[in-house]
Amino acid sequence: MNANTLTLALWQCSYAASAAEALARLDTTASKAREQGTEVLVCPEMSLTGYQIGPAAVAALAEPADGALAQAVATIAQRHRIAIVFGYPEHNAQGKPYNAVQFIGADGVRLANYRKTHLFGHIDRAQFSPGPQAPAVFAWNGWRLGLLICYDIEFPEPARSLALQGVDAILVPTANMLDFDEVQRVLLPARALENRVFVVYANACGKEDETTYGGLSTVCAPMGEVLMQAGRDEQLMVATLTLSTLHAARATSPLPDRRTDLG
Repeated sequence: MNANTLTLALWQCSYAASAAEALARLDTTASKAREQGTEVLVCPEMSLTGYQIGPAAVAALAEPADGALAQAVATIAQRHRIAIVFGYPEHNAQGKPYNAVQFIGADGVRLANYRKTHLFGHIDRAQFSPGPQAPAVFAWNGWRLGLLICYDIEFPEPARSLALQGVDAILVPTANMLDFDEVQRVLLPARALENRVFVVYANACGKEDETTYGGLSTVCAPMGEVLMQAGRDEQLMVATLTLSTLHAARATSPLPDRRTDLG
């Protein structure tokens, strides 16, 4: 393992019919990703249960961060010696569940749990409570990583918050619909460039009820270049990030010139 590089697999997939099927598919995909030398497998938003499944189903499937779903993913991560980023509904004793994502290391240890802070329209608001905490950076194998979920990356503040904490790469499980390609086309390169960070955006594809997801999972470099982008269909896309690229980009970062005195 080279500390200067980080090799990730973005699993662009359709949603399974059940959590059991999703876990079985995850097990198979984790094995394939590891065979390709991948260190981290990034899955879409709410990857274990489906996204637009309705408030009753979300509430019924919601679990604590150390629940059965997370334990099953930890077992898969350990079996294949690969870290996994996955989405799930997190139980919330004070209201609707959270739309959450976890990073579980190859040793099965949970290193981060993030709850989506920006809810998208009636779909999110009917099913979830907004996360109460800003995203935080965590360390993994010489890299400083951060988690956001889908709509979060469309606002400048969450990515900037992570950048000011020294994040190297922002991992973004998402379920972006077919009609919103401007996110991959414009916003992701902009977030990478303005913050001098890698942006890793793993989208869903296929149909769920009446919704079609747009795919185009994307990896952006710190100067805004699109390093890799998937098509519309299911795909396991592997990309390698390098710290040397990050450090070169940060030599021209505008962040030190910010006028923080003006708010």
